Amino acid sequence: MSLLHSQLPQYQFAERHQRLVAASPQAVMQALAQLPQWQDPWVNRFIALRELPGRLAARLGYTNALPHKPPFGLHEFTLLAQGEHERVWGLAGEFWRSDYGLQPIADAASFAALTCPRLVLGFTVSAQPDGQTLLSTVTRVHCPDVASYRRFWPYWYLIRPVSGLIRQRSLRAVAQLALAQQGSHLGGDRQAGG
Repeated sequence: MSLLHSQLPQYQFAERHQRLVAASPQAVMQALAQLPQWQDPWVNRFIALRELPGRLAARLGYTNALPHKPPFGLHEFTLLAQGEHERVWGLAGEFWRSDYGLQPIADAASFAALTCPRLVLGFTVSAQPDGQTLLSTVTRVHCPDVASYRRFWPYWYLIRPVSGLIRQRSLRAVAQLALAQQGSHLGGDRQAGG
């Protein structure tokens, strides 16, 4: 059983993306560890646009959590599980709200105990016969009741194209990091060897 499935076996929404990387699985996994610090100018613009109504509403006196927080990013996710070829992050809240309605997650056990909508973002790497690595990402969302499902599904279909673009850009960023790390190790080996 995959770590992703163990963290969220039931779900109503899913999205999958993948990319071949000309680096070893170990280099790709090392690059994945850096993903929560990843910054991308296009993603930052999408997030700013997504948060604009909530931030404007806060300036007009409406209550939400956005004015007290930095823009949304991968730093909001909690690492739930990791293995030799897989890493899974989690997020929980009322994602359709202007401030995302995020719930704190201490660890995998607290994530499993939550009764609000939950999202997992999983990455897997697998060596390919041609020496490349297949890097895949899967996003799953579980809504625990009919009310949250009805609120989430229009939001999902509205943001899904941008979400897909963000996932593709994150895969590209991981690939670039992995190639850079592998290149620096190979360069160091060449220098050490003479």
